[in-house]
Amino acid sequence: MARIAWHLSIEELEERFRTASDAVEAKHAQAIWLLAKGWTLAAVAETLSFARRWVEELTARYNRQGPEALGDQRRRNGRAPTLLTAELLTALAERIKTPPDDGGVWNGRKVADWMAPQLKRKKVHPQRGWDALKKIEWSIQVPRPRHPRAATAEEREAFKKNSRRPSPKKARRALGSRSRSGRATSTASA
Repeated sequence: MARIAWHLSIEELEERFRTASDAVEAKHAQAIWLLAKGWTLAAVAETLSFARRWVEELTARYNRQGPEALGDQRRRNGRAPTLLTAELLTALAERIKTPPDDGGVWNGRKVADWMAPQLKRKKVHPQRGWDALKKIEWSIQVPRPRHPRAATAEEREAFKKNSRRPSPKKARRALGSRSRSGRATSTASA
């Protein structure tokens, strides 16, 4: 049985576990809550699908730092974003108000190509372009196709002229002729 420092009461740990908005923080709070209730390290590890060693480390971290030790610590590692800075995202929000240089619709690749010179890099991975679009809450807005009857007579004629015509050959029957490898037999007489 692990010793848990009383930074929070059992009820406060349970409340933190049940109301956590982050899944990682919820599992960490649940682990500490169960340990505070008297569960063994092995039982908590098995219940939460953690390695026993990780439960030991989490317990030591909680005892040392208190409730701030719960949750994903990578999010608060002190580093500022290197690619998707606030200035870049503001500039991108302005840039996407006009179509991309090659026309069409903005996508991750086109945004990454636009970001590269802004960041003084040769290349930016297309995923970072998509991440930037998601950060500024942009989505592809494609109009629904119009109904064919809404087209003018000229548009219908142009469509017919550019459409592929069916082949004049008759389609072959899929069933084809019978096999000629032997005499005809019936499965009904067997």
